[in-house]
Amino acid sequence: MTALVPVILCGGTGTRLWPLSRATYPKQYWALAGEGDETLLQQTHQRLEGIAALQPPLLICNEDHRFIVAEQMRQIGVEPAAILLEPMGRNTAPAVAVAALQATTHGDDPLLLVLAADHVIQNAAGFRAAVEAGMAAAEAGQLVTFGIVPTAPETGYGYIEAAEPLHTADNGNPAPLQPVPIARFVEKPDRATAEQFLASGRFTWNSGMFLFKASAILAELERLAPEVVSACRSALEHDSEDLDFLRLEREAFAACPNVAIDVAVMERTDRGAVLPLNAGWSDVGSWSALWETAEQDADGNVLRGRVISEASSNCYLRSEHRLVVGLGVDNLVVVETDDVVLVAHRDRAQDVKTIVGLLEREGARESKAHRRIYRPWGSYDGITEGERWQVKKIVVNPGASLSLQMHHHRAEHWIVVSGTALVEKDGVEELIGENQSTYIPLGCKHRLSNPGRIPVELIEVQSGPYLGEDDIRRFDDRYGRSDSARQYAH
Repeated sequence: MTALVPVILCGGTGTRLWPLSRATYPKQYWALAGEGDETLLQQTHQRLEGIAALQPPLLICNEDHRFIVAEQMRQIGVEPAAILLEPMGRNTAPAVAVAALQATTHGDDPLLLVLAADHVIQNAAGFRAAVEAGMAAAEAGQLVTFGIVPTAPETGYGYIEAAEPLHTADNGNPAPLQPVPIARFVEKPDRATAEQFLASGRFTWNSGMFLFKASAILAELERLAPEVVSACRSALEHDSEDLDFLRLEREAFAACPNVAIDVAVMERTDRGAVLPLNAGWSDVGSWSALWETAEQDADGNVLRGRVISEASSNCYLRSEHRLVVGLGVDNLVVVETDDVVLVAHRDRAQDVKTIVGLLEREGARESKAHRRIYRPWGSYDGITEGERWQVKKIVVNPGASLSLQMHHHRAEHWIVVSGTALVEKDGVEELIGENQSTYIPLGCKHRLSNPGRIPVELIEVQSGPYLGEDDIRRFDDRYGRSDSARQYAH
């Protein structure tokens, strides 16, 4: 049996789920669906368990998220075949091309199951059955896409028309027995057109999930979008290994057209086929969509975190830190994070993206980043600040280490509140335990490491005339970061 390689696309910022989803930590890395702690990315892989001939996944993400992706895979015990780093976003056609080229590097020709990392699928068994139903057609050279059985005349999705009516099982749902040739792709229709689509029995929503042989999609890309393959091949040939990552060469990848695989290939090929999928799919494109897919209580509420609801109905109430109380309210979305509280009517939840745009134009930090910033060694959280000082909480994972660095404009006090830290100052090392502290004067070359088995937690007090994250000179870093990158302070 031909090997099946999942290709998980981890790009996207999910601004419609702001303030939880932001550019530095978008929705695919949050636990949004179900009652457990698994993130959408982790669920994307975990729902594949049990599919025949399943191989380790290929993951494609941007450079800023590489350590998040690696850590979340480690948490579920998955060692990817590779984590490919895009220097910039170029849409799904280049991502698929890179994955296909990488998968065939050693002469292999597996089936590629292309998935987005931020989808919710409630019926995992039904999804696996659909994948297995499409494997024979994919092995025969067809380019299979999964069409979502529509539940309403949605105007926010693209549609796929099958060349013949989609047969239904006894329960009225299309039976995922065989892919059907594609007649055409249709962009987001108006409501009247969408209603006609549903009545015809030929249309499904375009999910953006695909199944095809690596050689088959490469052949069609070479025929229909050769410039994509050329640029991606060059980016892979000149890639560089960075710890457990493959970093695509920036200049070559930048020359690649920005185009979706649907536009580059699927809308133009004569090898396309659609396989109906009825498995509780959602792209969780808004807070209202998340409310619809989640399990609701007797009053129609979805409650997450430290929440109290009294005489409220049909609300999505979420707390990440502080207590949230819903008292006598209806049809609201309330989301509390470390630095923002969103209160919106459920019918206006899609408009959150306009607020993000407004914040971006103002240069507000909240548009892109949370107060807590994740790093390959752990995280830091800005607690409070004044004109010439600020206080942070720093967490260093076991065995991890910050870079060897110095600051030109600030001094630092470190107070350890949990664990044991190894501190290097101008070449001299010392162990600092709980309730102990040390002082890092301006211009001191220093490093903080965790030699223990539990996370080190410390409070950092900075003081000086300039406290920006770019006041850093880096001398050595195990994670290969450059001191010229503003976002990589610490």
